[in-house]
Amino acid sequence: MVNTIEEKEIHMTSNTKTAVPYYKPVGKEIAIFKHSHNSKIPFLLKGPTGTGKSRFIEYMAHELDQPLITVSCHEETSSTDLIGRYIIKGAETVWMDGPLTMAVKTGAILYLDEIAEARPDVIVAIHSLTDHRRELFIDKLGKIIKAHPDFMLVASFNPGYQRGFKELKPSTRQRFVAVSFNYPEAKIETDILVNETNILEADAKKLVNIANKIRNLTELGLTETVSTRLLVDAAKLIRSGLPKRLTVHVAVVEPLTDDVEVVSALNDLCDLMI
Repeated sequence: MVNTIEEKEIHMTSNTKTAVPYYKPVGKEIAIFKHSHNSKIPFLLKGPTGTGKSRFIEYMAHELDQPLITVSCHEETSSTDLIGRYIIKGAETVWMDGPLTMAVKTGAILYLDEIAEARPDVIVAIHSLTDHRRELFIDKLGKIIKAHPDFMLVASFNPGYQRGFKELKPSTRQRFVAVSFNYPEAKIETDILVNETNILEADAKKLVNIANKIRNLTELGLTETVSTRLLVDAAKLIRSGLPKRLTVHVAVVEPLTDDVEVVSALNDLCDLMI
Protein backbone atom coordinates (compact mmCIF):
# COMPACT_ATOMS: atom_id res chain seq x y z
CA MET A 1 0.00 0.00 0.00
CA VAL A 2 1.19 3.54 -0.78
CA ASN A 3 1.08 6.15 1.93
CA THR A 4 0.14 9.53 0.42
CA ILE A 5 1.88 11.37 3.23
CA GLU A 6 5.53 11.04 2.38
CA GLU A 7 7.98 10.34 5.16
CA LYS A 8 9.49 13.80 4.90
CA GLU A 9 6.07 15.35 5.59
CA ILE A 10 5.71 13.82 9.05
CA HIS A 11 8.12 14.97 11.71
CA MET A 12 8.19 13.64 15.26
CA THR A 13 10.51 15.20 17.79
CA SER A 14 11.20 14.71 21.46
CA ASN A 15 12.22 17.91 23.21
CA THR A 16 13.88 16.67 26.39
CA LYS A 17 17.48 16.75 25.12
CA THR A 18 17.41 19.34 22.35
CA ALA A 19 18.36 22.99 22.44
CA VAL A 20 15.59 25.49 23.06
CA PRO A 21 14.13 26.60 19.69
CA TYR A 22 14.64 30.36 19.36
CA TYR A 23 11.33 32.22 19.53
CA LYS A 24 10.69 35.90 20.15
CA PRO A 25 7.18 36.50 21.60
CA VAL A 26 5.17 39.33 20.09
CA GLY A 27 2.15 39.24 22.41
CA LYS A 28 0.40 36.94 24.86
CA GLU A 29 0.58 33.85 22.63
CA ILE A 30 2.75 31.85 25.05
CA ALA A 31 0.38 32.34 27.98
CA ILE A 32 -2.65 31.61 25.78
CA PHE A 33 -1.11 28.38 24.54
CA LYS A 34 -0.25 27.19 28.05
CA HIS A 35 -3.76 27.92 29.30
CA SER A 36 -5.24 26.14 26.27
CA HIS A 37 -3.02 23.13 26.92
CA ASN A 38 -3.98 22.98 30.60
CA SER A 39 -7.66 23.33 29.69
CA LYS A 40 -7.39 20.70 26.93
CA ILE A 41 -8.66 23.08 24.24
CA PRO A 42 -7.40 22.76 20.62
CA PHE A 43 -5.28 25.63 19.33
CA LEU A 44 -5.47 27.31 15.91
CA LEU A 45 -2.77 29.54 14.43
CA LYS A 46 -3.85 31.94 11.68
CA GLY A 47 -1.48 33.93 9.54
CA PRO A 48 0.63 34.30 6.40
CA THR A 49 3.41 31.89 5.53
CA GLY A 50 6.76 32.43 7.21
CA THR A 51 5.52 34.36 10.25
CA GLY A 52 6.85 31.89 12.82
CA LYS A 53 3.82 29.65 13.40
CA SER A 54 5.76 26.40 13.16
CA ARG A 55 8.67 27.75 15.21
CA PHE A 56 6.22 28.85 17.91
CA ILE A 57 4.80 25.32 18.17
CA GLU A 58 8.31 23.85 18.37
CA TYR A 59 9.11 26.30 21.15
CA MET A 60 5.93 25.49 23.09
CA ALA A 61 6.50 21.73 22.77
CA HIS A 62 9.95 22.27 24.27
CA GLU A 63 8.55 24.50 27.01
CA LEU A 64 5.95 21.87 27.95
CA ASP A 65 8.46 19.03 27.54
CA GLN A 66 6.17 17.14 25.18
CA PRO A 67 6.89 15.25 21.95
CA LEU A 68 5.72 17.04 18.83
CA ILE A 69 4.35 15.38 15.70
CA THR A 70 4.06 17.70 12.70
CA VAL A 71 2.07 16.84 9.59
CA SER A 72 2.37 19.11 6.54
CA CYS A 73 -1.09 18.86 5.02
CA HIS A 74 -1.73 18.95 1.27
CA GLU A 75 -4.63 18.24 -1.07
CA GLU A 76 -4.07 14.47 -0.90
CA THR A 77 -3.87 14.26 2.90
CA SER A 78 -6.72 11.99 4.02
CA SER A 79 -8.09 10.74 7.33
CA THR A 80 -6.54 7.33 6.56
CA ASP A 81 -3.10 8.96 6.36
CA LEU A 82 -3.61 10.45 9.82
CA ILE A 83 -5.41 7.61 11.58
CA GLY A 84 -3.60 4.59 10.16
CA ARG A 85 -3.94 1.69 7.73
CA TYR A 86 -3.32 -2.00 7.25
CA ILE A 87 0.00 -2.80 5.59
CA ILE A 88 1.49 -6.01 4.29
CA LYS A 89 4.44 -7.15 6.39
CA GLY A 90 5.99 -10.38 5.27
CA ALA A 91 3.21 -12.93 4.92
CA GLU A 92 0.68 -11.12 7.09
CA THR A 93 -1.36 -7.96 7.19
CA VAL A 94 -0.74 -5.72 10.19
CA TRP A 95 -2.18 -2.44 11.39
CA MET A 96 0.05 0.65 11.45
CA ASP A 97 -0.97 3.68 13.49
CA GLY A 98 -0.92 7.03 11.73
CA PRO A 99 0.46 10.22 13.33
CA LEU A 100 -2.92 11.23 14.78
CA THR A 101 -3.43 7.89 16.50
CA MET A 102 0.16 7.91 17.78
CA ALA A 103 -0.32 11.37 19.28
CA VAL A 104 -3.67 10.46 20.87
CA LYS A 105 -2.16 7.35 22.50
CA THR A 106 1.13 8.85 23.69
CA GLY A 107 0.06 12.35 24.70
CA ALA A 108 2.02 14.20 22.03
CA ILE A 109 1.21 17.56 20.50
CA LEU A 110 -0.10 16.98 16.97
CA TYR A 111 0.47 19.94 14.66
CA LEU A 112 -1.54 19.92 11.42
CA ASP A 113 0.21 22.55 9.31
CA GLU A 114 -2.07 24.18 6.69
CA ILE A 115 -5.06 22.07 7.71
CA ALA A 116 -7.34 23.74 5.16
CA GLU A 117 -5.29 22.10 2.40
CA ALA A 118 -6.28 18.60 3.56
CA ARG A 119 -9.26 16.63 2.30
CA PRO A 120 -12.63 17.21 4.05
CA ASP A 121 -12.59 13.78 5.72
CA VAL A 122 -9.64 14.94 7.84
CA ILE A 123 -11.87 17.56 9.48
CA VAL A 124 -14.51 14.92 10.14
CA ALA A 125 -11.91 12.63 11.72
CA ILE A 126 -10.73 15.22 14.26
CA HIS A 127 -14.15 16.56 15.32
CA SER A 128 -14.56 14.09 18.20
CA LEU A 129 -11.11 15.11 19.46
CA THR A 130 -11.96 18.81 19.53
CA ASP A 131 -14.90 18.74 21.93
CA HIS A 132 -15.68 17.33 25.38
CA ARG A 133 -15.33 13.73 24.13
CA ARG A 134 -11.61 13.91 23.29
CA GLU A 135 -11.78 10.54 21.59
CA LEU A 136 -10.77 9.06 18.24
CA PHE A 137 -12.92 6.56 16.38
CA ILE A 138 -10.99 4.12 14.17
CA ASP A 139 -13.62 2.61 11.90
CA LYS A 140 -11.25 0.07 10.33
CA LEU A 141 -10.62 -1.42 13.78
CA GLY A 142 -14.03 -0.72 15.26
CA LYS A 143 -12.33 0.98 18.21
CA ILE A 144 -12.74 4.22 20.13
CA ILE A 145 -9.56 5.55 21.75
CA LYS A 146 -9.71 8.09 24.56
CA ALA A 147 -7.07 10.76 24.21
CA HIS A 148 -4.11 10.75 26.59
CA PRO A 149 -4.45 13.60 29.16
CA ASP A 150 -1.45 15.40 27.62
CA PHE A 151 -2.65 15.13 24.01
CA MET A 152 -3.15 18.48 22.28
CA LEU A 153 -4.36 19.21 18.77
CA VAL A 154 -2.86 22.24 17.05
CA ALA A 155 -3.61 23.41 13.51
CA SER A 156 -2.62 26.32 11.30
CA PHE A 157 -3.85 27.91 8.12
CA ASN A 158 -3.33 31.00 5.99
CA PRO A 159 -6.63 32.94 5.76
CA GLY A 160 -5.38 35.31 3.07
CA TYR A 161 -4.22 32.52 0.77
CA GLN A 162 -7.25 30.31 1.33
CA ARG A 163 -9.94 33.00 1.08
CA GLY A 164 -12.43 32.05 -1.60
CA PHE A 165 -10.64 28.76 -2.24
CA LYS A 166 -10.41 26.53 0.81
CA GLU A 167 -11.66 27.78 4.13
CA LEU A 168 -12.41 26.23 7.49
CA LYS A 169 -16.11 26.03 8.27
CA PRO A 170 -17.39 27.98 11.29
CA SER A 171 -18.37 24.66 12.91
CA THR A 172 -14.69 23.68 12.79
CA ARG A 173 -13.11 27.04 13.64
CA GLN A 174 -15.26 27.40 16.74
CA ARG A 175 -13.75 24.24 18.21
CA PHE A 176 -10.38 25.99 18.60
CA VAL A 177 -8.83 28.82 20.52
CA ALA A 178 -7.39 30.99 17.74
CA VAL A 179 -4.42 33.35 17.64
CA SER A 180 -3.45 35.48 14.65
CA PHE A 181 0.20 35.64 13.62
CA ASN A 182 1.60 38.41 11.48
CA TYR A 183 5.03 39.74 10.59
CA PRO A 184 6.77 41.04 13.73
CA GLU A 185 7.61 44.68 14.25
CA ALA A 186 10.91 45.84 12.79
CA LYS A 187 12.96 45.61 16.01
CA ILE A 188 11.84 42.07 16.79
CA GLU A 189 12.32 40.92 13.19
CA THR A 190 15.83 42.39 13.17
CA ASP A 191 16.63 40.53 16.39
CA ILE A 192 15.36 37.29 14.84
CA LEU A 193 17.65 37.66 11.82
CA VAL A 194 20.67 38.44 13.97
CA ASN A 195 20.00 35.51 16.30
CA GLU A 196 19.26 33.00 13.54
CA THR A 197 22.15 33.88 11.21
CA ASN A 198 24.71 36.02 13.09
CA ILE A 199 24.36 38.65 10.37
CA LEU A 200 25.47 42.20 11.21
CA GLU A 201 22.63 44.20 12.79
CA ALA A 202 22.99 46.95 10.16
CA ASP A 203 22.48 44.42 7.36
CA ALA A 204 19.55 42.85 9.21
CA LYS A 205 17.89 46.26 9.49
CA LYS A 206 18.28 46.82 5.74
CA LEU A 207 16.61 43.50 4.98
CA VAL A 208 13.73 44.26 7.34
CA ASN A 209 13.28 47.74 5.82
CA ILE A 210 13.14 46.21 2.34
CA ALA A 211 10.61 43.64 3.50
CA ASN A 212 8.33 46.24 5.10
CA LYS A 213 8.50 48.41 2.00
CA ILE A 214 7.43 45.51 -0.23
CA ARG A 215 4.72 44.44 2.24
CA ASN A 216 3.14 47.87 1.89
CA LEU A 217 3.11 47.77 -1.93
CA THR A 218 -0.40 46.36 -2.16
CA GLU A 219 -0.84 47.75 -5.69
CA LEU A 220 1.50 45.08 -7.10
CA GLY A 221 -1.09 42.39 -6.47
CA LEU A 222 1.31 39.89 -4.91
CA THR A 223 -0.36 36.70 -3.67
CA GLU A 224 2.21 36.44 -0.89
CA THR A 225 4.63 39.02 0.40
CA VAL A 226 8.06 38.89 2.03
CA SER A 227 8.04 36.46 4.94
CA THR A 228 10.43 36.38 7.86
CA ARG A 229 11.52 32.98 6.54
CA LEU A 230 12.66 34.59 3.27
CA LEU A 231 14.61 37.19 5.22
CA VAL A 232 16.36 34.50 7.27
CA ASP A 233 17.43 32.77 4.04
CA ALA A 234 18.67 36.08 2.62
CA ALA A 235 20.59 36.82 5.81
CA LYS A 236 22.27 33.40 5.65
CA LEU A 237 23.42 34.08 2.08
CA ILE A 238 24.78 37.51 2.99
CA ARG A 239 26.54 35.99 5.99
CA SER A 240 28.12 33.41 3.66
CA GLY A 241 29.56 36.16 1.48
CA LEU A 242 27.09 36.45 -1.42
CA PRO A 243 26.81 40.11 -2.56
CA LYS A 244 23.88 41.89 -0.94
CA ARG A 245 22.13 43.05 -4.12
CA LEU A 246 22.33 39.61 -5.67
CA THR A 247 21.14 38.01 -2.44
CA VAL A 248 18.06 40.22 -2.24
CA HIS A 249 17.25 39.53 -5.90
CA VAL A 250 17.41 35.74 -5.60
CA ALA A 251 16.26 35.23 -2.01
CA VAL A 252 13.60 37.93 -1.66
CA VAL A 253 12.33 39.17 -5.03
CA GLU A 254 12.40 36.11 -7.30
CA PRO A 255 10.50 33.81 -4.89
CA LEU A 256 7.60 36.29 -4.74
CA THR A 257 6.48 36.40 -8.36
CA ASP A 258 7.08 35.25 -11.94
CA ASP A 259 5.76 38.50 -13.44
CA VAL A 260 8.73 40.02 -15.29
CA GLU A 261 7.57 43.61 -14.83
CA VAL A 262 6.92 43.19 -11.12
CA VAL A 263 10.30 41.49 -10.64
CA SER A 264 11.99 44.39 -12.44
CA ALA A 265 10.16 46.99 -10.33
CA LEU A 266 11.01 45.20 -7.09
CA ASN A 267 14.64 44.81 -8.09
CA ASP A 268 14.90 48.54 -8.80
CA LEU A 269 13.32 49.34 -5.45
CA CYS A 270 15.65 47.00 -3.56
CA ASP A 271 18.72 48.31 -5.35
CA LEU A 272 17.87 51.84 -4.22
CA MET A 273 17.32 50.74 -0.63
CA ILE A 274 20.53 48.71 -0.49
